Amino acid sequence: MDEPTREVEVVVVGGGVAGLAGALSLARARRSVLVVDEGRPRNAPAEGVHGLLGQEGVSPAELLERGRAEVASYGGVVESGRVVAVERAGDGFAVGLADGSVVGARRLLVTTGLVDELPDIDGLAEHWGSGVLHCPYCHGWEVRDQPVAVVADGPVAVHAGLLWRQWTDRVTVLADPARDLGPQGREKLVARGGTVVDGPVRAVESDADGVSGVRTVDGVVVAVRVVVVPTFMRARSRLLADLGVAVSEVRMGEHVMGTHVEVDAMGATSVPGVWAAGDVTSPSAQVVGSAAAGNRAGAAINADLVMAEAEHALDPTR
Repeated sequence: MDEPTREVEVVVVGGGVAGLAGALSLARARRSVLVVDEGRPRNAPAEGVHGLLGQEGVSPAELLERGRAEVASYGGVVESGRVVAVERAGDGFAVGLADGSVVGARRLLVTTGLVDELPDIDGLAEHWGSGVLHCPYCHGWEVRDQPVAVVADGPVAVHAGLLWRQWTDRVTVLADPARDLGPQGREKLVARGGTVVDGPVRAVESDADGVSGVRTVDGVVVAVRVVVVPTFMRARSRLLADLGVAVSEVRMGEHVMGTHVEVDAMGATSVPGVWAAGDVTSPSAQVVGSAAAGNRAGAAINADLVMAEAEHALDPTR
């Protein structure tokens, strides 16, 4: 990698809520910080953000716009771009961007998020984030009392069916006979007023108002307005893996739900000088949790730099 053309104290990779919250914390601590944002937020298809106190229902795009302005107001820099490589350079890092430039950084905060890999079902992807959902805490209130179909993926479907029952009493679980629903799975669903239909889903059907139903491989059509699917939540972890940070599976029992990178309570990874926050570390984190994690990581990075500067002041030759 070429020599850096500019230097900052911290590079934040990813400009979602976790990255911007971390950058805001750092900028307010009078650190020079650069946020490099590729512009692929996980919640882009959603109409609004929920559960974020004081910002209920704000659009994801507007929330990020506000966040970028707040970071800039304290001297932080947010740029559109893509980080393609990171290398250790002395006590810091060289960060290579897609435009060919190289930025030197003393510390890194990686908030690259994750990708929801959807089941291969006809018509499903077109409605992702509107009529095809996965998180009741993000979307349950908005579709309350509507008929919901849960696409089964073993015992996880039982958990999802029972959870969505809190928002509607019209829950149908589409169960693949080849997948076990676990001990008393069917019984629990039925006992809570749910319906179980045997047959893998072949297609999601729609009309002018959005999702209208699901069709099984046997041709059975179940009329619903919402389809709940189990996504595989794959962390965007390549840069972290290149630095030596381990990528682990996320499990619910024996079911593998996705991947993530492990961090401590303040967001520090196993690699000195590298922090991570948001969905790349916790697939189930909502916006409020990701923002909090980014804020904690930013504070931890500043504290780490403070201690390093104190050590250097005691012994400038170190």
